[in-house]
Amino acid sequence: MQTDVGEYIVGAYLKSIKKCDFVDYNIRIPGGGLKGLSELDVVGLNYNTKTAYLCEVTTHIRGLLYGDNKKTVQKIRQKHEVQKEYAYTILKDFHNIVFMLWSPYVPNGYITDHLKEIETLELVINQDYTACINEMRVIASHKVRN
Repeated sequence: MQTDVGEYIVGAYLKSIKKCDFVDYNIRIPGGGLKGLSELDVVGLNYNTKTAYLCEVTTHIRGLLYGDNKKTVQKIRQKHEVQKEYAYTILKDFHNIVFMLWSPYVPNGYITDHLKEIETLELVINQDYTACINEMRVIASHKVRN
């Protein structure tokens, strides 16, 4: 699967803000079969803090939607289960696991209300997404190339 621009943005955030030593994209769960069809969009590892960031990224400009509202929440829950399985199977050496959903636009209402119920999933959506982008802009403005 080809990495999209939204995934690169999240990877840049993990490197520049979260100080990840390693970032990779479109990670498949080892073992093949049906499990091997699932993927993690972005994984960032900070070796100093032993923190792993597992990120689902949906850069749908017209809003996060897979069919209808209910299907969208179900799909995100399924993707979150894949994140957890990967973390608890592969990333045993990391003491801090952060599961994230990144999306620039998620319509407020049913979807946001139900996504907030997923206690182990950090939502970086809407204004929080924009705040993260602005945080990177500040850092970028201080870097000068020679």
